[in-house]
Amino acid sequence: MSEKLHLTPEDEFPEDLSSIPDRELQVLDSQVQRQLDYEYVAEGEPNPETEFRHHDLDEEFEDRDSR
Repeated sequence: MSEKLHLTPEDEFPEDLSSIPDRELQVLDSQVQRQLDYEYVAEGEPNPETEFRHHDLDEEFEDRDSR
């Protein structure tokens, strides 16, 4: 997995989050969160793709917490 600080909407994003190990999922979540923060500051609103990714990650964390 990339060590980029941000994960832009154009960057590749895994389709199946359930197969990603916890540590890598946390890194991915941090990258998406940083991008979301950047978009709010730079553009005034988030890109729909970044919002969608953030939502998917939240759902995956919730699913893992309930297991």
